Amino acid sequence: MNKEPFLDYIGNYITLSKEEEALLFSKIIERNYLKDQYIVQQGDVCKSVNFILSGCTKTFYIDAAGQEHIVGFSIADWWTSDLGSFITQSPADFHVQCIESTKILQFRYEELEVLYQEIPKLERLFRKITERAFVASQKRIIRNFSLTAKERYRIFKDTYPKIEQRVPQYMIASYLGITKEFLSKIKRQLSLEK
Repeated sequence: MNKEPFLDYIGNYITLSKEEEALLFSKIIERNYLKDQYIVQQGDVCKSVNFILSGCTKTFYIDAAGQEHIVGFSIADWWTSDLGSFITQSPADFHVQCIESTKILQFRYEELEVLYQEIPKLERLFRKITERAFVASQKRIIRNFSLTAKERYRIFKDTYPKIEQRVPQYMIASYLGITKEFLSKIKRQLSLEK
């Protein structure tokens, strides 16, 4: 297991001793998923939070009419999960599916609870991660209410350039809450403005 990317990531929040690192990695599962495989499925209880080492995932739900609604993407050094399901251990509202072959570090619910007892500073790490996710979610809600589709696309493009290059346009359109045809129209307009 290549520990460095994750250790670099958590080093932004906390410092672990060598003993704490060893305990942490004894409780983590490294998993590989193929393109199109699900990490979480809507209706199942989400048993883990997942740190992405490589690859890309989408988080989405399917409405009663069978329409897919993408609520997020995740790439290397990001987290993916149905956090509400994980925290409450109740059925997931979202699917998490791999857009590319994806390698993750999995933190299972029961093991994470043990780690919180053994390494209390991990609670601070996961609190900070959850806070950041909450703030991002709130900002996205405000943008969806107050900005045009064109403005939302510009923000997406500027904020997540690595994702736009890797994800099909119809998925970006779903994330923005528009049709792929309307996204194509927006992109044409923006190219004419340059």
